[in-house]
Amino acid sequence: MFCSSALAGWSHAPGRWRPQVTTTRLATDELSPALFGIGTVEARRNYLIGPTAAGRVKEVHVDVGESVKAGQLLAEIDPVDLDERLRSIDAAFARATAAVAATQAQRSDMVAKEKLASLAATRYQELSAKQFVSPSTVDSKLQELASAQAGVAGSEANLAGAKQELVRLQADKEGLRQQKSNLHLRAPQDGVVISRDAEAGSTVVAGQAVVRMVEPDSLWVKTRLDQGRSRGLAVGQRAQITLRSNATVRLPGQVARIEPISDSVTEERIALVTFDQSPAGLSIGEMAEVSIQTSAGGPALVLPNAAIKQSAQGTGVWKLDDGQPRWLAVKIGNTSLDGAVQILSGLTAGDEVVVHSERELTEGRRIKVVTQLTGPRQ
Repeated sequence: MFCSSALAGWSHAPGRWRPQVTTTRLATDELSPALFGIGTVEARRNYLIGPTAAGRVKEVHVDVGESVKAGQLLAEIDPVDLDERLRSIDAAFARATAAVAATQAQRSDMVAKEKLASLAATRYQELSAKQFVSPSTVDSKLQELASAQAGVAGSEANLAGAKQELVRLQADKEGLRQQKSNLHLRAPQDGVVISRDAEAGSTVVAGQAVVRMVEPDSLWVKTRLDQGRSRGLAVGQRAQITLRSNATVRLPGQVARIEPISDSVTEERIALVTFDQSPAGLSIGEMAEVSIQTSAGGPALVLPNAAIKQSAQGTGVWKLDDGQPRWLAVKIGNTSLDGAVQILSGLTAGDEVVVHSERELTEGRRIKVVTQLTGPRQ
C-alpha cells in the first residue's frame, strides 16, 4: 500500500549527525473504514428472581444451566405463619358475615316498629282532631314514632358498618393470598438459569436474588473502542465478532446501541453489538474481538497511521521540503484495520512525509532517509 524511498544521507558538516527516517508518499488507495475493539458477552435482559419481603428459602427447584419456561416454579420461600393468618382471616370473615345477618334482622325489626309507630301516631292525631284524646297523648305517640325512625337509621348504619367490615376482611385475605403467591418465585420469561444465589435454609431480604436467569436470544457483546479512533461509529453498522472460544469463526452482527457515557479513565467508547444468530454454547462473560465496518470502502488519499503525529499544534505530519522536515497540520478521516488513515486536507497526492524517525524531529533539521531504521546511534 505504502511506498518508501531512500535518499543519500550523511551531512559533511563537522559534528553534525543526521537522524535516520523512513518516508512514504501520499497516494490514492482502497480504504475500508473499520473499528476494532475488545468486548465481553453479556445479556441484554437479565432477571434477578427474589422475594418481595424478607423470608427463609424453603426450596430451590432449578440448577445452573437449566432452561426454564415462563411461569415455571424456580424456588419457594417458607410461608412461616401465613397459613395461620389466612385461617384467622377466614374465622373473622365468618364472624363478620354473622354480624351482617344480625344487623339485617335488627334493621327489619326497627323498620316494623317504625311502621307501627307511624300508624299509631296517625290514628291518635285523627282522634285528637275529634277531641277524643288529649294533645299530650298525641305528643307521646309522635315521640314514639321519632324514636322508631332513629332506631331504623341506627340499624342501617350498623348494617353498613358490618358490610364494610366484610369488605376489609376480604381485602386482607386477598393481600395475604398475594403474599403467599409471591413466595412462589416463577420465571417471568423463557430463559436459562445462570446462578443460584441462595440455598434452602438461607434467609434473604426483599429484592435479594435467589435465582438469576437470562434470555439466551438477548446476548450481545459489550465492546470497548478507542475514543480517538471511534470516528463514524453509528447504530446499525455491520460487525464481525470473533469469540475467544472459537477464534477461527467470524460471526456476523451489528451495532445495536452506543452508550451515551464513555469511560473517561480508559478513554474508550462502549458499543453493544448483537449477533445475527447466537451460536450454540455461547457463555456469558466470554471475551470477544469485534470489528465494525463504519462506512463503505472506496478510493481515498491515505497514509499509514504511524505517520500521523500529535503535538501542541494538533494533528499533523512531518512533510519533507527539499529534504528537510516541516510540520504540517492535516485533517484526517476514516481509518482501516490495517493502519491506513484517510487524509482529508493539508496534503496533496505525491507529498512525501516521514513515517518513522529514530529521533524527535525539528523544523529544518537535516535528516537521512532510509528504507528501514537500524536503531539509534550510540
